[in-house]
Amino acid sequence: MIRPTFATINLGALRHNLEVARRHASGSKTFAVVKANAYGHGLMRAAPALAAAEGFALLDLEEAIRLRAAGYRQRILLLEGFFSPSEFALFAEHRLCAVVHNREQLRMLRQLPKDAALDVFLKINTGMNRLGFTAAEFPDALRALQSNPGVEQIALMTHFADADGTSGVEWQTAVFDRLAKRLDLPRSLANSAAVFRFPETHADWVRPGIMLYGCSPFAEQSGTELGLVPAMTLESRIIAVQQLRRGDVVGYGKLFVADRDTRIGVVTCGYADGYPRHAPTGTPIMVEGRMTRTVGRVSMDMLCADLSDIPEALVGSRVVLWGEGAPVERVAEAAGTVGYELLCGLAPRVPVRERE
Repeated sequence: MIRPTFATINLGALRHNLEVARRHASGSKTFAVVKANAYGHGLMRAAPALAAAEGFALLDLEEAIRLRAAGYRQRILLLEGFFSPSEFALFAEHRLCAVVHNREQLRMLRQLPKDAALDVFLKINTGMNRLGFTAAEFPDALRALQSNPGVEQIALMTHFADADGTSGVEWQTAVFDRLAKRLDLPRSLANSAAVFRFPETHADWVRPGIMLYGCSPFAEQSGTELGLVPAMTLESRIIAVQQLRRGDVVGYGKLFVADRDTRIGVVTCGYADGYPRHAPTGTPIMVEGRMTRTVGRVSMDMLCADLSDIPEALVGSRVVLWGEGAPVERVAEAAGTVGYELLCGLAPRVPVRERE
């Protein structure tokens, strides 16, 4: 019998979530962000469901070429740009767009063929201090691109550090607007959080990522509360039931000690499947459609759930680790991480099913 741990990707949820993004930014074009293998959902699985987007944004050149080979004709933006002039021929052949974010890339572009017709997104560092040209560097970077005969269209972009937090975006948009205000160039600023929270940043192109997969960009809200539908559900089954007495322990390290008679279900899912090993006792988990908690340390192939208040739960009962009914945001919060990491960390050994 096949081990009963698998992930289900809801393609209808992907389409729905894209439509939510497009409704919120109805005056803008959309780059569907499909980096990290579409946030763990599978690039070539997710792409058809997200095909209504005007563009795709990702990191890997080979994945961009796979999209072109599969027949996708939208704009495809490489979010870290190119890493070597040897890539220019592929960018030209497959009509790919590149983010330009550092001086070394500007130097590489001197080798760009004059007929390359490369579209670029010039990234401005407005305060996140990760990628991009500072306000002082920006004028020279723009001039270098404008004077390069191989560069076709230029757009401007930045990335927000705290669109989902208390600082908001005004401190960054002030820098961006000061640099861009006299330039008649397309602009791209908004990530998922800004799509929801800051309509003034939608501009020409929005770049929704995590929201497409049904996960909220906000710590205080779940995706469901935002009208999103989880696209990935990780589920398994109970394979054993143990009856503990007060003082009995569960799992490695004896981290859980029963303070009362407790009924425990052993679930065939562990950190080798992508479930976070550091998830503590109390992490939410759904058994037979009812929420309960994990207990003890997560091991490689198993974890345990408290069945004390779910008497109908038996060997073979369905368990949802995250997804429909068990928000990945709440699981991640309990584990001290973010939903992004859990979705991207789904292990290769977990079979994946699709449904509409």
